[in-house]
Amino acid sequence: MKDLLGDKKAVAHICLVVHDIEKTSQDYADFFGIEKPSWFWAGGSAEGMVYRGEASEAKAKLAFLRLDGVTVELIEPDSGPSVWREFLDKYGEGFHHIGFNINGMEKRLELTGGNNMPTLQRGGKEQAGWYSYVDTRDSLKLMIELLEGY
Repeated sequence: MKDLLGDKKAVAHICLVVHDIEKTSQDYADFFGIEKPSWFWAGGSAEGMVYRGEASEAKAKLAFLRLDGVTVELIEPDSGPSVWREFLDKYGEGFHHIGFNINGMEKRLELTGGNNMPTLQRGGKEQAGWYSYVDTRDSLKLMIELLEGY
């Protein structure tokens, strides 16, 4: 296994899955002394979301805290089937993934899949970019999100 992310592998964000994005984003804003970020809906069929091989209507509220050197993403999933809901139900709130900006999504997924790192969820839109959650927990002890075009 060598260089699965290719020539571009910039960290985009670290992500926490939470029960209450309003409270958690305010807690983080207070802690860092910054303005509370607004949140927006993501996911569902509008983004062609596929979870574990099946189309999913699941959505989530997303908020981004942009700090010096790192962006923290907060995700509050709805009740629909998704990697976010699965994680929250199984583990509770906490660290979910590291997101990487990459080039060549299909090639990256072919390489990770061939190295026993399955794609659990993916989606996106031509004008907004593509995302894929890859289960790297066996080898890397965490999940990664690949982002192209964001």
